[in-house]
Amino acid sequence: MWYSRVQSLTEKSGAMKLLPENIKVLYFASDCVEPYVEIITVKDSKRRLSLSSSEESEAEEPEYQEEADEILPVLSDYSQLLDDHHLERLAAHMPARTQGYPWQLVYSTAIHGSSLKTLYRNMAGLDSPVLLVIKDMHKKVFGAFSSDPFRVSKYCYGTGETFLFSFNPDFQAYRWSGENSYFVGGNLESLQIGGGGGGFGLWLDADLYHGSSFSCPTFRNAPLSTQEDFIVQDLEVWTVQN
Repeated sequence: MWYSRVQSLTEKSGAMKLLPENIKVLYFASDCVEPYVEIITVKDSKRRLSLSSSEESEAEEPEYQEEADEILPVLSDYSQLLDDHHLERLAAHMPARTQGYPWQLVYSTAIHGSSLKTLYRNMAGLDSPVLLVIKDMHKKVFGAFSSDPFRVSKYCYGTGETFLFSFNPDFQAYRWSGENSYFVGGNLESLQIGGGGGGFGLWLDADLYHGSSFSCPTFRNAPLSTQEDFIVQDLEVWTVQN
């Protein structure tokens, strides 16, 4: 089917008269339908286009929703900190090699107590990325995705897959800036993620009780909590089962 817009009409006198700007004359013709003319206003035309666009969007939405559900990480254990809202936001920033695999809880302060040594011990022998999630006393949820499991090391480790995140209250992900490679550092006294500017992007003490978060060159992040120094209420670490 095709149509054309008629810009003028011929009066009985043969003179040409311009149509008002808010009027459109549409001429329709096809092989199986008798030709006909329809006169509509510009307002009606815009409304039809809007309805058509809405119908197309609604038709595409289920397919998009299905794709979103497919990449949502599956937790093999119960989490006190993560729900589907958190997982949906985080999944979009995790590397492809983590998608399609369940996540296993390897450390939780509610289960294992508050000890950085225990955290390191539970990760001994792991060779997969980990997700650190923290809720502080102000009920703010934030943390880090690390390309490597946490361990004691004399030097920094990790890759550019590592990033910081915060739900404070809206989700923000702070990816590697490329400025330095101070991704993760660990010793028996503290765990550090990001640095190089006088403060760590995320720092936790040996008791996993006191923490701090400063802007750092590694991720060019804002402080993850409402205050730079915070008290940990709950902490979980998850790893990919592959």
